[in-house]
Amino acid sequence: MLIFKIFRADEWQDLVDHGETDGAPVDVADGFVHFSTGEQVAETAAKHFEGEDDLVLLALESEALGAALKWEVSRGGAPFPHLYRKLRFEDVLWSKPLPLFEGEHQFPEGVL
Repeated sequence: MLIFKIFRADEWQDLVDHGETDGAPVDVADGFVHFSTGEQVAETAAKHFEGEDDLVLLALESEALGAALKWEVSRGGAPFPHLYRKLRFEDVLWSKPLPLFEGEHQFPEGVL
């Protein structure tokens, strides 16, 4: 199953440059890297990245992350994937821009 991470451009560049990251500031504060499913990612973008442009959407295969990926109840009582190790560049299947158009993030075809 594909899961998704939204990074700001500088957070994405940090992963590219260093090959691994503890994630965005919220991830570091919480002690794990937050992800969303395809059903959750648009709400995540609206709630946590409202009005932000210059974002990058990352896709990862949940099964490839093994036991370090835990599904935990979060927003609205739904289970969200959380990674309890550094996110590695090699974990990322693909990355695509997540542009803002007329106040809404434009997701790549097939994500939602």
